Amino acid sequence: MAKSKIETDHGLNVRMFITGLLLVVLYLIITTLLVYAGVAIGFVIVIVAALIFSQYYFSDKIAMFSMHAHEVTPAQEPKLHEIVDRLCLLANMPKPRVGVAEMDMPNAFATGRNPSHAVICATRGIMARLSDEELEAVLAHELSHVAHRDVAVMTIASGVGMLAGLVSRMAMWGAILGGGGRGGRNNNAAAMEMVTWLVSMVIYVIAYLLTMALSRYRELAADRSGAILIGKPSVLASALVHITGDMGRIPRTDLRKAESMNAFFFVPALAGGSAAALFSTHPTLEKRLDALQKLERELNG
Repeated sequence: MAKSKIETDHGLNVRMFITGLLLVVLYLIITTLLVYAGVAIGFVIVIVAALIFSQYYFSDKIAMFSMHAHEVTPAQEPKLHEIVDRLCLLANMPKPRVGVAEMDMPNAFATGRNPSHAVICATRGIMARLSDEELEAVLAHELSHVAHRDVAVMTIASGVGMLAGLVSRMAMWGAILGGGGRGGRNNNAAAMEMVTWLVSMVIYVIAYLLTMALSRYRELAADRSGAILIGKPSVLASALVHITGDMGRIPRTDLRKAESMNAFFFVPALAGGSAAALFSTHPTLEKRLDALQKLERELNG
């Protein structure tokens, strides 16, 4: 098949490459901490390899399960498939699987390790609230994520935080349970376990900040590519405003349940204020609308 017509974002590629290198360094540091903590090197390699493999290979199944989503056929959801078919023809891309999440929260996400194993999923809430044109704009955004291959990077990146959290808990409990002795050896062991806990927590924070920075940029890149694909940045902007407004009508308890998937959503389930921008998975609504407005002027003069 010929190259996808969804434009390549070189800025995103550079950021994914740099983030990937830094994550490899963090994985090596965590591996060293586990070995230093007395875990057998063979067991450490198995843990790290299994985590990376499962996060990468089963990312679509994990995301679909977390969102209570299921794959749908053209007979079950003809309108949704029709929109995806049209977008794939425009983009000259293989058609991903199509899914629906049985929840009222208006949102959509893409998942999967590569374009051949991707899933684009819409919630019942977004299908009920948006016009066909707005829904197409949102799905064009999600198809851009598939074309950019940024979903796999985000999935693997989240594994660093999980592993760092595991190491910090091991070190913390080791310090607590091993701190009762009076000998110098016990004191030294407890001190090293506390150092391990601090280092693993620092790694967790660094991995989280790296992932969030990449996440914010990739959302802007998908906004741009999706809007160019359909040629209507204003429609994507309209969908953004519509969904953000309707999100306030969803019970907060439901939003909190879905918050762990924020990095993959079109719009975050719960968004912090401006003070939390550094830890946000998405750019602010104002920044996304400004970028789309600028693109609208570029396309239409």
